[in-house]
Amino acid sequence: MESAFELSLEQEFNLRSFEQQVDQLSEDQKNDYLLQTLKQLMIKNNVIKHLLTHRDPLFFASES
Repeated sequence: MESAFELSLEQEFNLRSFEQQVDQLSEDQKNDYLLQTLKQLMIKNNVIKHLLTHRDPLFFASES
């Protein structure tokens, strides 16, 4: 069973493929991409926090 804190084999493959693509970028392109990625991760965290704090208790009660 996969751990939620580890990458699947498919994710590992995609990461290696992405690494090869990034190697071909200039330093400025890498920096821009890094900042864009960090911004997307921050937005993702905000969405998750929002969903957790504004969840519908009736929705989760029906799963029990």
